[in-house]
Amino acid sequence: MSKDYNKSELIRAAFEAQKKSYAPYSRFEVGAALLTAEGDIYGGCNIENASYPACNCAERTAFYRAVFDGKRHFTAIAIVGKLREKEEFDFCAPCGICRQVMTEFCDPEKFEVVLARTPEEYKVYLLAELIPLWFTGKDMEVDVNE
Repeated sequence: MSKDYNKSELIRAAFEAQKKSYAPYSRFEVGAALLTAEGDIYGGCNIENASYPACNCAERTAFYRAVFDGKRHFTAIAIVGKLREKEEFDFCAPCGICRQVMTEFCDPEKFEVVLARTPEEYKVYLLAELIPLWFTGKDMEVDVNE
């Protein structure tokens, strides 16, 4: 599973996005960097709210920023996260809602999810491995490209 993009560069962008995290309640700071098919990178961080349902994850922030700019085709996303008090990062997988959002815009059998501890230490998964029974507009007999 090796696509033609610089995973370390994408991971570094996720670390930069993580620095902008707003996580005063959980103190769990997450950054994501989303790579478009055109080679653009969109960063995202988690943004918390005292009303927890109003929070937004880093992955969705990156996707929503890209979609707002008219992007609809994506290659990969890098994700990093840790508790503020910890020195080291651990592998941080996307939540179920973020996985579902990814299926709206990505082919689960091609889109790569890169979970990183450092730019050199990472794991790569296909989205299909993380959400094996995905639900899309096809299940509703809707063509979102119409």
